[in-house]
Amino acid sequence: MIFGVLKDIKNGEFRVIATPSEVASIVEDGHKVLVQKDAGLKAGFLNEEYVKVGAELVETMEEMYSRCDFLAKVKEIEPPEFELLRENQIVFTCIHPAAHKEEVQALLDKKVIAFTAEDSHRYGSPNCEAAGKQGALMGLESLLSINGGSGKFVSGLAGAPGIKVLILGGGIVGKNALQVLQSLGAWVTVMDVNIATLREIGKMYDEKVNTMISTKYNIRKLLPDTDLVINCVKWPKGSKEFLIDREMVKSMPRGSVIVDISNDYGVIETFHETTHEDPRYVEEGVVHYCVSNIPGAIANSTTVAYAASILPHLRNIMNLGIEKACIRDGFLRRSMTTYKGYLTHEETSALQGRPWIRPEDVLKIADENLDPAPPATVSRSNNKITL
Repeated sequence: MIFGVLKDIKNGEFRVIATPSEVASIVEDGHKVLVQKDAGLKAGFLNEEYVKVGAELVETMEEMYSRCDFLAKVKEIEPPEFELLRENQIVFTCIHPAAHKEEVQALLDKKVIAFTAEDSHRYGSPNCEAAGKQGALMGLESLLSINGGSGKFVSGLAGAPGIKVLILGGGIVGKNALQVLQSLGAWVTVMDVNIATLREIGKMYDEKVNTMISTKYNIRKLLPDTDLVINCVKWPKGSKEFLIDREMVKSMPRGSVIVDISNDYGVIETFHETTHEDPRYVEEGVVHYCVSNIPGAIANSTTVAYAASILPHLRNIMNLGIEKACIRDGFLRRSMTTYKGYLTHEETSALQGRPWIRPEDVLKIADENLDPAPPATVSRSNNKITL
């Protein structure tokens, strides 16, 4: 199989899907690897390093798409790439299909086999760890007076108290934001809807972190005394109710900060997506940091961790074939998004009103001994296709 490492073209994206280490493993498996020129440069990986382990360097994105059977990158397939896709080509990347209707249509029209990487992680994505830790640091940077913030220091100084932080969501992202902020001396409260999660966090930090059930009432009560909000909630797409509405934002102290790591519309009414080039804006006197790809700011570390985590998926697809790989790994199977013109992603069906078919059915493996995996999201769709 010819495998291709694409250079990401999304604004502010510096990561690469595979380092020379992963490329070496794929070459040793007997596959040909093409790497687009400078794909890893901004993450700290030189073209020569890829060539040294057996990859062929390719100048253009167009040549990559024309020659490769299987292509991988970090972020979404962008509009300039839509017409380059080929029938039966395999694509592995963070598609975020439910939120990208035109991208999904292109994948369906071109009859490619696409996997959305964000649903494929059995133990959580390293990108979530990176987003939580770096998002916490970006929040502290946003608090600086030079960035329009209140000018408060995280742990305080002699005679000046430290900051009060509210973390919404106690999953991988929230726990990693907590690790950074608590270790630096912030006064942190974590909210979640799962009492077991809150109990685990309490024990982890010897009850030195406050925990509360996440309700709009509880959030409203804390916001007037909160210096930094870190949003790590995975919000149901299409929800019409804000968890933090504009009046609640307005109640926060002037110069306080909201870091929206989740970047889901509907959680915070004053949210809109930003980029690394222009990361902040002020609304209702509150600094908002809403960059959609925070891990891209630490491209080297995130690339190394992320590439290692997805290598088993890449190798299973190439060495076993789609069907056997999806039998062996339920998390890979649930991440299948399109298959030769069929939508195979339930959340996308539910939110875009498209008919879908289960990966097990379109691959005709439903009667095999399948590795189990929980659904990737809570969205359900009965708009099913039967073959």
